[in-house]
Amino acid sequence: MANVNLVADKSESGLVRKAFIEAFWTGLVACGLFVLYIGLKADQDIDNKLIIVQRWNWLFIWVAIAAVGRFVIVLIRQPFFDGVAWINKSLVPELPGYREDFATFRAYSPKALLLLLLMFPFIALGWSIWVTGAGPSGALKAIDNYGVQILIYVMLAWGLNIVVGLAGLLDLGYVAFYAVGAYSYALLSHYYGLSFWVLLPLSGIFAAMWGMILGFPVLRLRGDYLAIVTLAFGEIIRIVLLNWTDLTRGSFGISGVAKASFFGIYSFDVGGANNFAKSLGLPMSSVWYKMFLFYVILALCLLTAYVTIRLRRMPIGRAWEALREDEIACRSLGINTVTTKLTAFATGAMFGGFAGSFFAARQGFVSPESFVFMESAMILAIVVLGGMGSLVGIAVAALVMIGSIEALRDMDFLKIWFGADFQPDQYRMLIFGLAMVVVMRFKPRGFVGTREPTAFLKERKAVSGSFTKEGHG
Repeated sequence: MANVNLVADKSESGLVRKAFIEAFWTGLVACGLFVLYIGLKADQDIDNKLIIVQRWNWLFIWVAIAAVGRFVIVLIRQPFFDGVAWINKSLVPELPGYREDFATFRAYSPKALLLLLLMFPFIALGWSIWVTGAGPSGALKAIDNYGVQILIYVMLAWGLNIVVGLAGLLDLGYVAFYAVGAYSYALLSHYYGLSFWVLLPLSGIFAAMWGMILGFPVLRLRGDYLAIVTLAFGEIIRIVLLNWTDLTRGSFGISGVAKASFFGIYSFDVGGANNFAKSLGLPMSSVWYKMFLFYVILALCLLTAYVTIRLRRMPIGRAWEALREDEIACRSLGINTVTTKLTAFATGAMFGGFAGSFFAARQGFVSPESFVFMESAMILAIVVLGGMGSLVGIAVAALVMIGSIEALRDMDFLKIWFGADFQPDQYRMLIFGLAMVVVMRFKPRGFVGTREPTAFLKERKAVSGSFTKEGHG
């Protein structure tokens, strides 16, 4: 027994020593990486001369976080996971009531989440009126920033998921279709006075046409070459919008874009005779318009999910999945890859156009600065982090990523510790990078790392990411 305790003490002391060594090297590497990004900052003095501002306290904080994190991982996490005897997965179905409880949870959880989404604006409104006492306008930020904004990115990511997740076509210029939808709505409503309900389908149709226009030149491209061409397409659209000043007003953008109406019955314009709030005797506030927009974008998201699910079960959806897995084998089966690619681009672009027209109605202003490459990168990051092909995983990723950005804007209390010049939202890209590193480290195929085939024999089985090569299904 004494020998066993001695061996255990030596192993523990060796583990602590290893943790300190790895924490030291991690801190050293973090210091080298962060010294130019965090420790030093380029600024201008009162004479407009370039100066270097030293921020060693910030550098010390991030280096300490990296070192302590590595120390905890080596000392606690790894021994815990190595020493835990996990339950054999083959025994799990034999547990009493396991299958019934899991089936019940899986059947009712989507309905519960949908009910929560439907009640979200009223919950925020009630909280603002009866808890905080701020009145209806107090719920404006919660509904718009944490409701409408997140759902817009959910819809965009689900649209891109058709191209990237189902068809396997890497598209880095998806924001171009978003811009086409937004400018179609803004220009047609400005020059022709068409309503939101007419322009919504038209914007989707125009974006789908541009999706087919993009699809024709890239029919023979795949992989990195396809990514480069789609990236160039997105930039071409943005540059055209920026330089065609006679039509788009260039960098000044188009302001005064018409709002959406309540199916033509009520208007949300303050001076309108059939104003929604005045007609129903409600307090004058823009929160009613944001609540209406919330339900519109929620309906568009549900439409996107429904169409995606239905298409996956149809021959075209199976053709997309075959194209994603192996294009050569897809051709050998007699599948027309030309129409398969074009339908994928057109369908994904159509939903991007829907989201763009909704964005224009929500903002009331569009400009080329809203459709830069970073928007495409963000949407693609949501698709990858959520799990390509998974609607649920993508929705969770959009909630986490976009919700974290909006939460950073409300963290002004951090200025107490980091100074009045501290802007939390400027560190959103750092959070994106950390999120991608963490997810790719522990869940290489995203939040939902399983794939269920649409065509199966006798029994549907989920294929785990650990059994498939990265990039090959």
